Amino acid sequence: MKDKLILISVTTFLMHLPLKQLHAQTATTKQRYKVAVVDLMILKRQKLSAFQLAKDIGADGVEIDMGGLGDRETFDNKLAIDSVRKQFLTQAKELNLQIPSMGMTGFFAQSFAERPTAVKAVEDCINTMKQMNIKVGFLPLGIKGDLVKYPNLRPAIVSRLKEVGKIAEKAGVVIGIETSLDAKTELQLLKDIGSPAIKSYFNFENALQNGRDLHKELQTLGKNNIVQIHCTNSDGQWLQNDSKINLEKVKETLDKMGWSGWLVIERSRDAKDPRNVKWNFSANTTYVKSVFQGPNE
Repeated sequence: MKDKLILISVTTFLMHLPLKQLHAQTATTKQRYKVAVVDLMILKRQKLSAFQLAKDIGADGVEIDMGGLGDRETFDNKLAIDSVRKQFLTQAKELNLQIPSMGMTGFFAQSFAERPTAVKAVEDCINTMKQMNIKVGFLPLGIKGDLVKYPNLRPAIVSRLKEVGKIAEKAGVVIGIETSLDAKTELQLLKDIGSPAIKSYFNFENALQNGRDLHKELQTLGKNNIVQIHCTNSDGQWLQNDSKINLEKVKETLDKMGWSGWLVIERSRDAKDPRNVKWNFSANTTYVKSVFQGPNE
């Protein structure tokens, strides 16, 4: 009798939940689109507590960063320690969260084309990815990675990414690069690199801030060349309030392309309180899920 009453109570509760909220709570790993947050951007770079915060925010996963780079030969990577790595994997499993990608954001302040140990640093990331069964690495090309401003560095970037591609192919992982190029030129860069293990880690912000048509950029690159997406614009306002982006139309575009995968929330923090992590990232995560994880998905 007691079990029957509990079942009735739970059923009554679920019946009164809004449909989208109910769907979000019952979402499975079979979702076509999944939503993650970046540990660095929720102020939890390589911290175990990033998982609980991501869970509280409502995300499906966390993009973990490799740590700072600075003047070191490679990243300040705590996950190279077996016991620390095990803690991270255990915590993710206990909270039913995934680790869709590993970020090498230390390269934002570096020059991938010129840094002597750049390929070694990426290889170290790939080794950690293998140990944690993470299939995607995020590689920004750095302060001189803008090939519009520094076209002379293109040969070095292509050469180094060919080398990285071979390492990634052997490891069974993909490195997603972020460039400042338009989609047509980035597609040519990928062709010149010629590795199935080097793809585009597309960032909505790059297209929007350079006045490009976001939908045409996605279509030009095509579903097979985009490994993951940073699903945000520059800071200032939440995605739902951003007139520069219409996520419903973005979803239509990605649906028509046949793309599926991880949408990783990086920015789009409200200028009124940009460091209020839970407030900003919960709002964006809830909105992205309401669009991409609707009842028909």
